[in-house]
Amino acid sequence: MRLQGKRAVVTGGRQGIGRGIVDAFLAEGAEVFTCGRGAEPNGLSTGCHWDSLDVSDAKAVERYAHALEGVDILVNNAGVQVEKTVADSTDADWDLVMGVNARGVFNCCRAFIPLMPKGASIINIGSISGNVADPSMALYNASKAFVHGLTRSIAVDHGPDIRCNAICPGWIETGMLDAGFDLAKDPAKAKQDALTRHAVKRFGKPADIAAMALWLASDDAAFATGQLFTIDGGMTAASPLNPGPF
Repeated sequence: MRLQGKRAVVTGGRQGIGRGIVDAFLAEGAEVFTCGRGAEPNGLSTGCHWDSLDVSDAKAVERYAHALEGVDILVNNAGVQVEKTVADSTDADWDLVMGVNARGVFNCCRAFIPLMPKGASIINIGSISGNVADPSMALYNASKAFVHGLTRSIAVDHGPDIRCNAICPGWIETGMLDAGFDLAKDPAKAKQDALTRHAVKRFGKPADIAAMALWLASDDAAFATGQLFTIDGGMTAASPLNPGPF
């Protein structure tokens, strides 16, 4: 029960990585609040508090933070993805992706930081796409690079009272992963090729990211701040040489 007595907010907890983090935190004794656009999803774990919230709306986020009166843990997980190049991206695409992935993280940090107690932890969900560019995802790549830079700034400006780190997931089994492979001429072949590039020979699961988030939220990570933790099954550790399926 590493989070016993702590209160946590996890944005974008409807599904995927966010839902995995919600469940992990609840299992370790935290009181968990989560939010997302739209109505409460089915099957949300017992004991989790749901609120409808658009994190790109600064005033709504401010009201939400003050209503909760501060939390010990903030996980900025809410995110969206548009599969386009810069030339193909529209103003609406910019507003959507940067609004949620960049402005949304900024809004939440700005609203919650003044209300967080000493020893609090902020965990931002970045991406390997903020370090190496996925093709046809220009805005998504840029938004995650912003998250990485903001993470370091918060750690420097608000330590030692607040720790701030980012988790950079690789290819995790969510709807976003499938959307990425759908861009390929042969999605099945592209997926098999990707698997061979993973040292663990599988894609990640939300629980893999939740395990890192749990550690960063706990007192076990008291000396970890301002860091980007890549969790990608060894994919970005490999050279471009593809040995083919084993």
